Amino acid sequence: MAETIISTEFSSEMQQAYINYSMSVIMSRAVPDIRDGLKPVQRRVLYAMNELGLNAEKPHRKSARIVGDAMGKYHPHGDSSIYEALVVLSQDFKKGMALVDGHGNFGSIEGDGAAAMRYTEARLKKFTQEVYLADLDKNVVDFVPNFDETEKEPEVLPVRVPNFLVNGAEGIAVGMTTSVPTHNLGEVIDAVKLCIDQPDVTVEELMKVMPGPDFPTGGIVTNKAELAQIYATGKGRIKLRGKAEIQYASKRSEKDRIVITEIPYTMVGANIGRFLSDVANLVESKKIPDISDILNQSSKDGIKIVLELRKGADAEKVLQGVLKKTKMEDTFGVNMLAIANGKPEVLGLKQILEHHIQFQEEVNTRKYRTLLERETKKKEIQEGLIQAVDCIDLIIEIIRGSQTIKKAKECLITGNTDSIRFQSKKSQERARKLCFTEAQATAILELRLSKLIGLEILTLQEEYQKTLNRITSYEKILSSRDALRKVIKSDLDKIKKAYAFPRRTKITNTKEAVFEERPVTEMDVVFAMNRFGYVKMMERSVFEKNAELIQEESKVLIPCKNLSKICIFTQEGLMHQLKMQDVPLCKGKDKGVPIENLCNYKMETENYLFIGAVEQIKGKQLLFVTAKGAIKRVDFSEFETIKRTILSTKLADNDKIIFLAPLDSNLIVLVTNQRRVLKFQSEEVTVLKKASVGVRGMKLEQNEEIQAVYCLNHDEKRTVLIGRKKVDLSKLPLKRRDGKPEKL
Repeated sequence: MAETIISTEFSSEMQQAYINYSMSVIMSRAVPDIRDGLKPVQRRVLYAMNELGLNAEKPHRKSARIVGDAMGKYHPHGDSSIYEALVVLSQDFKKGMALVDGHGNFGSIEGDGAAAMRYTEARLKKFTQEVYLADLDKNVVDFVPNFDETEKEPEVLPVRVPNFLVNGAEGIAVGMTTSVPTHNLGEVIDAVKLCIDQPDVTVEELMKVMPGPDFPTGGIVTNKAELAQIYATGKGRIKLRGKAEIQYASKRSEKDRIVITEIPYTMVGANIGRFLSDVANLVESKKIPDISDILNQSSKDGIKIVLELRKGADAEKVLQGVLKKTKMEDTFGVNMLAIANGKPEVLGLKQILEHHIQFQEEVNTRKYRTLLERETKKKEIQEGLIQAVDCIDLIIEIIRGSQTIKKAKECLITGNTDSIRFQSKKSQERARKLCFTEAQATAILELRLSKLIGLEILTLQEEYQKTLNRITSYEKILSSRDALRKVIKSDLDKIKKAYAFPRRTKITNTKEAVFEERPVTEMDVVFAMNRFGYVKMMERSVFEKNAELIQEESKVLIPCKNLSKICIFTQEGLMHQLKMQDVPLCKGKDKGVPIENLCNYKMETENYLFIGAVEQIKGKQLLFVTAKGAIKRVDFSEFETIKRTILSTKLADNDKIIFLAPLDSNLIVLVTNQRRVLKFQSEEVTVLKKASVGVRGMKLEQNEEIQAVYCLNHDEKRTVLIGRKKVDLSKLPLKRRDGKPEKL
């Protein structure tokens, strides 16, 4: 087969490919469907568990088995994403209604990870069976081929409540995200019913029955006045606050305490540990010095964090400080993005409820059509059996006189009596009048003799009457939209009665916490870092008393102000900033804290070239020299930023900075690993922006690199060791930048 080469514009091809990739991620991975509120991986996990028969009455099964089935049949994207979805579906501190009953270590609210899938076990909750997976056998949703077309999977699950609201959603796609808070099941059901009864209902009226989010961690929503706008547009920011109580001491020997019993939803996981660390830092930095002890007494029964206060402390002021300076007061970004009608769309509350009602009408219509078809077929068979009972002797005679089942069946359907022996002509004449349907004839031939007992015949007639009643009921539901909606409401009432629970999150209008920090007095300090990367700040007087010992232990010592910033320039082309206020004020013998805890500098993977205080470098120029000979001057104003980490320079491939320092000298000497030396005036080095690579300092030969850089003034004498030779730098000939170097 000959190849066909299609000529196309590269940019348009890349654009189309990226659009296709983006839509694939949005539709098939990250964003939930508005109909069932589930992402594909969640839907497939629940369906795989249903297919395995892991209902609430059955024993738990290994999570690895569930993950294996889901991956092998429906979701071929790796076991870790499937297991992570299974774990989250079981965590009642993340979901409004947990859908999986986990057995074993499925993680904790404090951020502990779940055990490996080979250790944990799971099964479906009863709520999930009845509300999410019921009626799948009644053709209520479309089934589509799986990834290799060997299995069928549901396009969506027939979820009977708006799961998009009940359990919320989080997802990051390409160019868009979804973030939906959890809500109270009973309130959501009331909102759906109100929307059914009053199609023109407003968001404000809906919020009378569903006032706002209901997070599994409780807490307080403090911007009630803004919720109507958020629910109308599907976007906004919900302000959250943890629940804390001041317990005043009842005895003189006791201390006042602040007891935190509920946390904002955004603190779930590792942020609890971060909160405790933040409080400790506030105490160490003396911003809130009145906390004497921090106790985390949380258990399986709930959150309990105790902050013990010093005697005489203003408890209310301390609480305001904790709220203001930590994650105890936070915001939850709302972006109600979902797949609606085959495309991603940001939806308001009323639109979400309307989509759910429309989906329920479709699901229930398909359900009752299927049930009507089944009952109609059952009615046909029951009518045939009742009719057969009235002429059972004739039917027995036909069966006994037939040579094959086929002949007997043909006689029952068409009245053809050929090849059938009858005991009398009268029986044959009666047989010719028979006209059962094929289904009736099959049922008659399969009829057990025990069914001819009088009571069984009576039961058959009663069942037939029930079938007629069900058919009438189903036809009534299908013929009237009001009747259909009445059924939907009835189902919702049953769900609410069985599974609704009281609201956990309080909704109110509260002003943000106000905390006036004590003004920090500026003073002279010394910044110290030892060879292990531990840093500390000391008062100048403390340093002077222990100067010899501290100098011996420290790798970096910088006199500065306590309100200053420390800049750390690395060989890899980064600049990290460290606020001196974040560095603990210590005594001379104190060890300090790892620098990695205070800024982004990583001691193990980065090599620093220069560390200095901002006030010492401000107004100066920094000299950059790389191993491949690039050189430049950069004004320090380029590095004045509020960011903790920025790029300090642009590097060529496989290059690195080998010298970086403030430039205070007239002359620069470059020395290579092949003992070639070039001396030139510093003013010849171009002043450039930090984002530039630089200019060439000297021409390098193959495998040659700059090994050392020296800066000196015209009248300065300095002798250095290059290789094994002592060289007086002042006697080197002065040349031009990028000129011919001297060979030593």
